[in-house]
Amino acid sequence: VQPPEKPLEAEEWNRLRESFPSPEIFEEVMFNSMVRCNSPIDVAKSLLTHVAKSNGDIAYNLLVKYLVLCVQQRQTSEICDVYDIMKIRFKILESGAYNLLIRGLSNSDQWRMALTLLEEVKKIMTPSRTNYESCVKAASRHQEMNLAFELYREMLAKDLIPTLDVLQAFFDFSRGMKGAELQKELFGILLYLRENQIYPHKTFMRSIKLWFESIPGENWRGHLTNIKDSGQCPVCNHQLEDSDLTEEEYNNLRERIIRDVIHGTDTFRKTSPQEFEAFQTFVENRLPFDIVIDGLNVSHIKPRRMQCENLFDAVNCLAKENARLLVLGRKHMLINSSNWKREIMKEMQNKADFFFAENISEDDAFLLYATLRSGKHCKFVTRDFLRDHKACLSNSLTRHLFRKWQRGHQISKKMFLSVFIQQPAFRYDCVVQTTGDTWHIPYKDTFEEKYSYQVPRKWLCIQQK
Repeated sequence: VQPPEKPLEAEEWNRLRESFPSPEIFEEVMFNSMVRCNSPIDVAKSLLTHVAKSNGDIAYNLLVKYLVLCVQQRQTSEICDVYDIMKIRFKILESGAYNLLIRGLSNSDQWRMALTLLEEVKKIMTPSRTNYESCVKAASRHQEMNLAFELYREMLAKDLIPTLDVLQAFFDFSRGMKGAELQKELFGILLYLRENQIYPHKTFMRSIKLWFESIPGENWRGHLTNIKDSGQCPVCNHQLEDSDLTEEEYNNLRERIIRDVIHGTDTFRKTSPQEFEAFQTFVENRLPFDIVIDGLNVSHIKPRRMQCENLFDAVNCLAKENARLLVLGRKHMLINSSNWKREIMKEMQNKADFFFAENISEDDAFLLYATLRSGKHCKFVTRDFLRDHKACLSNSLTRHLFRKWQRGHQISKKMFLSVFIQQPAFRYDCVVQTTGDTWHIPYKDTFEEKYSYQVPRKWLCIQQK
C-alpha cells in the first residue's frame, strides 16, 4: 500500500479501505507502510483521527505503530500525547511501547521524562538494556555524569551487558571535564574492558585517546603502535604483562574450576554424575594430554564438508608434532552415517584418544577438566568462547585468571583451503593494562558485536609525560 502524501478526510479514508483486499487489516497495513515510507506525521494523524471517530477508540497496536513513526521523526510533543492517551486507556504497557517511549523521550528536551518511565518499568519488569542505555546516553549528553554512572552501575548489577556504543558515549561526553571522581569512573570502564576481555573498535579507541588527551592539566599523550613479539612497547619501552600464569595462579585457577564448575552445581553441565565419573577415570588413566579437542564443535568448521572430514583434518594436523590428543566426541559419531564414516573414525582413533559422551552432554566441563588436569602446557581447541561458566568466574580475580589462561591455551582455528593455520599464543597478555602513568589498550579495526577470543595486533599506548 502506498500511503497518501497529504492528510485525507473521513470519506477518502473509507474509500481506500473499501478498495483494499482485506479491509479488516487495512489500518494496520497502512501504518506499517507509513513507517516504512517515513510518511509526514499529519498524514498518519489524520488516519488515527478517522479511526477514533469511526470506532470510538484506537486499538493498542495502532497507537504503538503511530508511536514508532513519532519516535522515528523525533516528534516530542506527539510522543508525550500518545503516552498520555496510553496511560489513561491501559493500566500497564508492554515492553515494546516502553522501549519506544523511553527512546523517543531520551532523545529530546523532555529526557527527564524517560527517567520517570524507567522507574515505572522497574515496578513491573526488569528494564531492558536499551531502556538503560537510552537514559545513560541522555544523561551523558546533558553532562550529568553522576546520574549516567549511577544508571550504568545499576545496569551491571542487573547483569545487563552494556554495548560498546554506550561505553564510548561516556568518553565522548566527558571530554575536557575535570574531576577525580569522573576520572576514577572512566578508568573503571577501562578495567571492565580488561576483566571481560573486550577489545574496543577503532572509533571507540579514538574516543578513549581524545578523552585522555583532553584531561585538563594532566598531559597524557596517545600513540598507535604494534607491540614487539618480546612484549615490549616501542613507544614507551614498557614491558607488557606476561601471558603465562605463575605456578601458584595456575593451581589456584585449576582448583577453583574443578571445584566450582565441575563438581559444583554448574547448570551448563547437562550430563549425569555417572557419565562424568566415567570420564574422570578415563582421563586419569591416560594423563597427560597435550591438546584436547572439542570434536563436535570442530567438525562444523567447514559447513559444506562432511563433519568427520573436518575433524580428520584437525586431528591429522595436530598429531604431526607427536602430540597426545584427546578428542571429545558424541556417541552418534560411532554410527555409520552420511556425516560420520566408520573407516575415517577408525583411522582417527589410531592417532588420538576419543571419549564418546551421551548425545545430550555439554562439552565445556569435560574440555576444561581434561585440559586443566593435564597441566600448564596443555592447549585446547574449540570455537566456543566458554562464556557460560559464571559459576567459577564469580570473583574478578578468578575471572581474570581464567580469561588469561584461555588466551594462552585456546587454539583458535581458521580454516584456509582446508589447512589449519594455528595462531601462536603471545608471550604477552592481550588485555587492557596500566601501570598508573601508562595505559596499553588493544583494539580492533572493525566493530564486532560478538566478543571474540581472536586477539588484536594493534595497540593504543597512552603515557603521562
